[in-house]
Amino acid sequence: MSKPKAPRRVGDDEAMAMARNLRVSPQKLNLVAQSIRGMRVEKALAELEFSRKRISTDVRKCLQSAIANAENNHGLDIDRLVVAKAFVGKNMVMKRMHARARGRGSRVEKPFSQITIIVRETVESV
Repeated sequence: MSKPKAPRRVGDDEAMAMARNLRVSPQKLNLVAQSIRGMRVEKALAELEFSRKRISTDVRKCLQSAIANAENNHGLDIDRLVVAKAFVGKNMVMKRMHARARGRGSRVEKPFSQITIIVRETVESV
């Protein structure tokens, strides 16, 4: 006897991808995620391709992974996909010391973050 299958975390018409340990602060990553929320995936990929933010390449890889998951794992039509949700979370923080005057030190925190992208298949009303 085995355990019953775990229920899906997203709906039947959705697919998800997550990128972890991205070397950028969550506040900066959220600016990029905010620029693609609610967009069609073709337009979101173009937005990330020509974005001047350094982290946009990693977000673009995550979005392409979500599109591939939708097509291969869930059988969704990639022409009707929309970025339903794109949310950012904190991850680990590297702590370093920076030498200061008179033998003191100050802490330098180097934050990491993660992004979760959920794409949804929409019904087109043409």
